[in-house]
Amino acid sequence: MGGGPVAVNREAGFVHLIDPNRTWYNNRRLIALNAWIVLLLITSSTNGYDGSMMNGLQSLPQWAGYFGHPTGGKLGLLNAIQNIGGLAGYPFSPYMADGLGRRTTIFFGAAIMCIAVAIQTASQSVGMFIGARFLIGFGLTFAAGAAPMLVTEVSYPTYRAPLTSMYNSLWYSGAIIAAWSTYGTFKLNGTWAWRLPSVLQAIPSILQVFLIFLVPESPRWLVSKGRDQQALKTLAYYHADGNEQDPLVVYEYEEIKAAIDFDRTVAANVGWKSLFTTAGNRKRMRIIIAIAFFSQWSGNGLVSYYLNKVFDGIGITNPTTQLLINGILQIWNLAWAIGASFMVDRLGRRFLFLTSCAGMIVFFSLQTAMAATFAKTGNTGAAHSVIAFIFLFYASYDLAFTPLIVSYTVEILPFALRAKGFTVFNFAISLSLIFNQYVNPIALDAITWKYYLVYVCWVAFEFVFLYFFIIETKNRSLEETAALFDGEEASETIARAAGHELHGDIKEDVDEKASHGSTYTPPESRA
Repeated sequence: MGGGPVAVNREAGFVHLIDPNRTWYNNRRLIALNAWIVLLLITSSTNGYDGSMMNGLQSLPQWAGYFGHPTGGKLGLLNAIQNIGGLAGYPFSPYMADGLGRRTTIFFGAAIMCIAVAIQTASQSVGMFIGARFLIGFGLTFAAGAAPMLVTEVSYPTYRAPLTSMYNSLWYSGAIIAAWSTYGTFKLNGTWAWRLPSVLQAIPSILQVFLIFLVPESPRWLVSKGRDQQALKTLAYYHADGNEQDPLVVYEYEEIKAAIDFDRTVAANVGWKSLFTTAGNRKRMRIIIAIAFFSQWSGNGLVSYYLNKVFDGIGITNPTTQLLINGILQIWNLAWAIGASFMVDRLGRRFLFLTSCAGMIVFFSLQTAMAATFAKTGNTGAAHSVIAFIFLFYASYDLAFTPLIVSYTVEILPFALRAKGFTVFNFAISLSLIFNQYVNPIALDAITWKYYLVYVCWVAFEFVFLYFFIIETKNRSLEETAALFDGEEASETIARAAGHELHGDIKEDVDEKASHGSTYTPPESRA
């Protein structure tokens, strides 16, 4: 169990405490906070760059020729090795994030990626290239494991869901840069046609190495380490212009402290075993593991890593055309994903997930039909229709499976289990990617468009699963999601642990203090 003091049968407690005049565009401290959050969000750009770069490199004759025109298993290994490197980092990343802090973990991962990109750029053999990509995956595990948690734990409440949803959406910003970089270097003679795109991959990591310690540390992590005053000052500085008596700050601090104290002293909810020992946590892990696999097994893996093979199957073999379509597709994806990110609190997680799945079923089925038509008739109109349906399929995919898989995962996990639960999510992502990257090229070579039918059936199963298991969490604080998974009894216990009566919770307590102008005193300082 885990969470914060949630009153029975009422709306999210923090909403009425937010100053409507304090917005991201007219408050200097919120502008600064969001600027630092952008530095965290670009971690996802590194990952997106890598996937799109590998897609583009496969269309570059200079790269293919230099490494002996890899196919089949060797091509699968070149793509999958990054995720194998990620698997090697998973046993360590949650302990570093919880032990040394979110910022230190991001710095460590970014530093490793800088070194790895240098090796990748200087590669003289396919073995050296594979080794560098293993290190990229290893470093990315640490940075990508801590960055979204820090985003969600430090964001201003009203912007938490959109900003955290933008994390995975910005995967496409890296993909766009990579797609157009490989398109731009296509006509370069020699190895710099692929070495130059490799160099650019290091830019987000370099920025993080130099700037990460200017980003505020997670108030939740600070409280977990007994640094309560620093946590309170961080919340006050960025969420209330430095006012530690601001009702919102008081509410946030009380809720964070009560939830962490409950997890640590009441529930002992801190180990790996705890992920599966309670009914609430089993609900969380069932959803988290499912959406991790769904995000990679919805047919998107075919286009993300093997777009050139998909195009070859419909007669579009010109490398320039392939690279151009790939570049346009990434811009299309980014637009849809960011648009969906800003709608997560308005439309809700459940609506977006179900709409996304329904759209994917329709458009992937039509893509399959057109690919089959081209295979049988050679009709160019069918080939062009495949491209159109790929774009529409991705518009549907981007409604939920780009913005929500990370933000939904970190928001439904209580603080004590957030790093470990998010590691399980990333581990499931890596397993699904490794399978995709090995199996997809082999299956496409063997049965071509018929392989698409497997994904049509699978996405239909995804819709049924999500319909029955996805729980709506919109317009709630991180701590308030406890009532949705652990039941009201857990929330009441946490409320009592915070020193509040069941029917006189933090909401009313803060209101009373604010109305009387009383000075707030942190719990550990009270007599």
